[in-house]
Amino acid sequence: MEENEVPGGWAQRVLVVMAHPDDAEFSSGGTLAKWAKEGKEIEYVLFTRGDKGTSDPEMTSERLAQIRELEQRAAAAVLGVKDVHFLGWPDGGVEDGWEGRGQVVRHLRRFKPDIVVTMDPQRRYRQHRDHRNAGTMALDASFPYARDHLFYPEHKAEGLETHHVGEVFVAGAEEPDVFIDIRDTIDLKIDALRCHKSQVGDGPREAFIERVRNMGARMMGKLPEGCEPGTTEVFRRVDYRRR
Repeated sequence: MEENEVPGGWAQRVLVVMAHPDDAEFSSGGTLAKWAKEGKEIEYVLFTRGDKGTSDPEMTSERLAQIRELEQRAAAAVLGVKDVHFLGWPDGGVEDGWEGRGQVVRHLRRFKPDIVVTMDPQRRYRQHRDHRNAGTMALDASFPYARDHLFYPEHKAEGLETHHVGEVFVAGAEEPDVFIDIRDTIDLKIDALRCHKSQVGDGPREAFIERVRNMGARMMGKLPEGCEPGTTEVFRRVDYRRR
């Protein structure tokens, strides 16, 4: 990134590719709200509807999926996200392969984002398998699959042309190089996260803010001077514009 360049400042469209409902809000909700306020058009692509994430013994997968889809759409609206697309994979069953990668490529060619935001597939040890596979497919789809016309040529019959993604922001990266201050949008991030009541409950707001801050301290490691856990979101930036 050039000195004094605002992260993502050049872009107009952002596609967020994640595994589950709430992944985007936890990892990058403040940044997405900031970009939406700047007028960027943002859409989500989620591999699953989160149909396994519950400790309620009376809950069914189908009912949970319906609840979490509604929660996700409400949370996205809080942040200013234009639309949410669910790819239909079972929670815990996201597989890195031709089919899933092609689904992401189709959305890249349809929406033509400047930036893709996804998960770090290389986080060590404590890592959900769906996150690892979703991040891998998003990165592979962004380069080179969406760009080269001989990959998924059937898309052309659907009226979809190839697309060259400019940048990928890998959210919650283990080795970040972009640190975004979200103090001006932290309230929106918190409001969006609290839409996911099936996952975070409905306790006092202040207690939840402290929970987010503590989670940031655990996940982000040592931050540069002036950056605070809970009001900083971290990314690894992959720049394809200068290839």
